[in-house]
Amino acid sequence: MLSGTPSPDFCAGLGPLPLVAGVDEAGRGPLAGPVVAAAVVLCKPRPKGLGDSKALSPSARAEAEARIRRRCAFGIGVVGVEDIDRLNIFGATMLAMTMAMHHLCEALGLDCHEVLVDGNLTPSGRRAEWRWPARAIVRGDAREPAIGAASILAKEYRDRLMAEAARDHPHYGWERNKGYGSAEHLAALRTHGPTPLHRRSFAPVAQMELFA
Repeated sequence: MLSGTPSPDFCAGLGPLPLVAGVDEAGRGPLAGPVVAAAVVLCKPRPKGLGDSKALSPSARAEAEARIRRRCAFGIGVVGVEDIDRLNIFGATMLAMTMAMHHLCEALGLDCHEVLVDGNLTPSGRRAEWRWPARAIVRGDAREPAIGAASILAKEYRDRLMAEAARDHPHYGWERNKGYGSAEHLAALRTHGPTPLHRRSFAPVAQMELFA
């Protein structure tokens, strides 16, 4: 599901405008798989257990994701390896964030007045489709609850995609390393070569193809 439509409870707890969304991504660094972004508008009171997804245990992250999906409006953007190789990973991340915001606003039936983006750059001025005032916040996933919620949704969604992909490509350990360049993953690349889900523009994958 790429978006979540707010429930009556969400709408009742939304409070007055303006609507502020949080945006974060997962999967910029891996050698395989898509980059995923999430955009979230929180209800009031906001769900418990929000924060940087990387700082949460898997069980706490799964519980937080369920609460966010149940009570908040959200959108997910997924950009695959072909576009990552075509645009580069930064451009693909900006596209994923833009897609996530479009899905969020479709779910809300409203436009957001401001977007808080984790990091030091935003898609504003970098994607023609981006239409929202945006503010970059370094370590925003730990500082802004809406960004923390987006961080959790993006990571959980991407982790599930990689676990599913691992069933078709069992040699690489993606259910454990999620496509990152672990020793297990690199050893499998040397033995079996790249799959269609590997990012050819990333040096470790390109080097494996060069010497294949």
